[in-house]
Amino acid sequence: MKSLKELTRPNIWSLAPYSSARNEYSGHTAHVFLDANENPYNQPINRYPDPLQTDLKAQLAHVKGVRVEQIFLGNGSDEAIDLLYRCFTCPGSDNVVAIEPTYGMYKVCADINDVEYRPVLLDKNYQFSADKLLAACDANTKLIWLCSPNNPTGNNLIREEIERVLREFQGLVIVDEAYSDFSSQRPFRLDLNKYPNIVVLNTFSKAWGCAGIRLGMAFASPDIISIFNKVKYPYNVNYLTQQKALEALKDPFEVDKWVKLLLQERSRMINNIKLLPLCEEIYPTDSNFFLMKVNDAQRIYDYLVDLGIIVRNRTNVRLCHGCLRITVGTKSENMQLISALRQYE
Repeated sequence: MKSLKELTRPNIWSLAPYSSARNEYSGHTAHVFLDANENPYNQPINRYPDPLQTDLKAQLAHVKGVRVEQIFLGNGSDEAIDLLYRCFTCPGSDNVVAIEPTYGMYKVCADINDVEYRPVLLDKNYQFSADKLLAACDANTKLIWLCSPNNPTGNNLIREEIERVLREFQGLVIVDEAYSDFSSQRPFRLDLNKYPNIVVLNTFSKAWGCAGIRLGMAFASPDIISIFNKVKYPYNVNYLTQQKALEALKDPFEVDKWVKLLLQERSRMINNIKLLPLCEEIYPTDSNFFLMKVNDAQRIYDYLVDLGIIVRNRTNVRLCHGCLRITVGTKSENMQLISALRQYE
């Protein structure tokens, strides 16, 4: 890969980050806080949160099998996605390459940051070719976006193709593993030391059942993480989010139980729905959702909405014409969906 200095936006490389009150005394024990113009009453939320989420990262490192200095935490994974553009691409001149279809925020953030977005269409099996992806790159390509398991298709991308991109691309490769807890594939976050140009995204929103606290993760080399920390807002993860995440991390085995239940329910749903006349195909999935092709996506979507059952209509997404994306819910929720689809005419 190119040196990190070559990849980083010049003004970011030379940026002197904001020094918050909570950063400056780091390493010392303190009990009287008269530095940050806070109200001394209404403990504990009267104080600014730890800007680097030290306690949370220590717990997370143990659970995720990475080092503390390899972790960035943000306001959802979307913060890390936006930071990658702000840190490593120059508006109006650089470009990024991504598979298509995939998670829509990669393109939204490219548009916001005035960076050219180059989509490379997946094949009929929703897989990509490293050759085609690399062929779309040029000297100004800074980032490649891969999502595995992919959204909205649900499937793992071929690991060997991802590894080839990591070896041959000169910029940063982002592997979004938001749904990796539902997959049997080895997470790429465990290979950070093997690939210095990888950034792996993860989230508390899916398997951990914490979408409401908005906590995203990025795993990368300490040098890449240090650039994120230069640019992020000083207190980007609030106190309540940090506390809720610490509570969740106390019982990771509960998450394992949820994942097992969801995978069982996913199999049951697929086995029931694929027998219905409206279902034309259900695509292979490694996620907590599945993509299915139906005979009239818009009509079926509207029918379900009228019953108060909300799924995702993906019929206007490239390669997903006529498709609905179904998230696996509780057994009761899933039965309501199956029953409704059985009664559809």
